[in-house]
Amino acid sequence: MRQYRDRQNAGKSVRDRIADFVDRHMCGVFITPAFLVTILLLAYPICISVYYSFTNKSLLGKAVKFVGFNNYVSVLQNPEFYHALWNTLVYTVISLSLQLFFGFIVALSLHKISRFKGMFRTLVLIPWAFPMIIVTFTWSYLLNDLYGIVNAKLLHWNLIAQPIQFLASPKIAMLTVSLINVWFGVPLFAINILASLQTISKDLYEAAQIDGASPFQRFRFITLPFVRVVVGLLIILRTIWIFNSFDLIFLLTGGGPGTSTETVPIFAYRMGWTLYSLGRSSAVTILLLLFLTVACLIYFKILDHWEEEVA
Repeated sequence: MRQYRDRQNAGKSVRDRIADFVDRHMCGVFITPAFLVTILLLAYPICISVYYSFTNKSLLGKAVKFVGFNNYVSVLQNPEFYHALWNTLVYTVISLSLQLFFGFIVALSLHKISRFKGMFRTLVLIPWAFPMIIVTFTWSYLLNDLYGIVNAKLLHWNLIAQPIQFLASPKIAMLTVSLINVWFGVPLFAINILASLQTISKDLYEAAQIDGASPFQRFRFITLPFVRVVVGLLIILRTIWIFNSFDLIFLLTGGGPGTSTETVPIFAYRMGWTLYSLGRSSAVTILLLLFLTVACLIYFKILDHWEEEVA
């Protein structure tokens, strides 16, 4: 084999040999940086978290000892963990369902617009374009009970008798942060669903209309089958992002008032950086990873079934 390759190279110029070498090895050269970044940003944190979860690692400088599953047992026996898990589920369900609902409405509306399409699409993307810190500070200012414009307008219109503490009331704080997350996440659903809608042939709708199909039937039997794979992928991605969401809630409420908006990521943060127990904090993150892995496997199973039906 080597002699055959040498005979081939003998008839080639130096330039051709260099080109062949680049073709054979450049793929590895391009992949290596991305591979190293993935190892540093993904694999290493996961591995170190798994290791810490089986130790008594602490920020107080104690000697690190192997403790087995003690951290997991301690977390699973802590009622505060289940309260945080329930808050996370509520936050995820409200945010995800409303983002999907309003994202569909916005996408269908943009799909019907014939004039100024570019302008309306740009306006829809505005919430998604802002950094999270700007989003949280802006909404904190708007919802403030003393000088916020929302309370000022509600009082001016005689809709309320006194200012509402949107982010300081345990009864409505979770709903408030969920709705802010809905406002932030709708553009992602809208733009992706709109892109999927534009791939559907108009002939299908015209044929269905000629056959007497109602608007609801056209939506159910034409629109939904074509966009549900994209919607499924969006649901998977947003489930992971919302379930792991830390910055929005932490910047708005810090998990308060009390623990009314404390989610699992904030609970893990409190265990590690307030109680200084990195071992227990790592155990919480590994449990969160396992939960999301199971949820994603279920999602992918449903998604595979949808893809088979479309095919």
